Amino acid sequence: MLKLYSYYRSSAAYRCRIALNLKGLAHETAFVHLIKDGGQHTQPAYRALNPQAMVPTLQHDGRVITQSLAIIEYLEEIYPEPPLLPGDAAARAKIRAFALAIACDIHPVNNLRILNYLKGPLQQDQAAADAWYRHWIKEGLEACEKLLPPAAGRFAFGDRPTLADTCLIPQLYNARRFNCDLSSVPRLVAIDAACLALPAFADAAPEAQPDAA
Repeated sequence: MLKLYSYYRSSAAYRCRIALNLKGLAHETAFVHLIKDGGQHTQPAYRALNPQAMVPTLQHDGRVITQSLAIIEYLEEIYPEPPLLPGDAAARAKIRAFALAIACDIHPVNNLRILNYLKGPLQQDQAAADAWYRHWIKEGLEACEKLLPPAAGRFAFGDRPTLADTCLIPQLYNARRFNCDLSSVPRLVAIDAACLALPAFADAAPEAQPDAA
């Protein structure tokens, strides 16, 4: 049985929810609230499961997998259909590069713990934190727009969703939360609309999660 430890607003967990849905995998969800109780992810029981004290975490057949992209690639290997990394080695490398540009370069500098550190120990006000967020979003997404293949498809890399889309849609969701200007990335916005028309993406959205209440 697959069990995903998730928080509705975590974009990393959001990626995994999309991947599970795209593959049609039944799973249990354990909710780990990042705000309540001083942050449930910091409690000893959860930290014993995931020493980084972050979501998501996946449990499967006695195995514990952390880090969203590692989780998705694990699912890809044990449940290869439908593929989230299709094509030859070069095609898969381009998909991974796009996904990593979001998961490793855009998302980490704008994560909740970074924003809290800016507003806490570094004593920056909300306006400064918002400016920080929008700067890295603009720079990162404009680069991602240029990483797209020249031949237009419905999704980031063709006419079926891939690992790239599982990372893109949560990042665009966050960008809109912070009122980021997306006018310079029209192809990404069009891909977002195509993805959100699919139940696999719509059902994974933060507002659709039971812990969003």
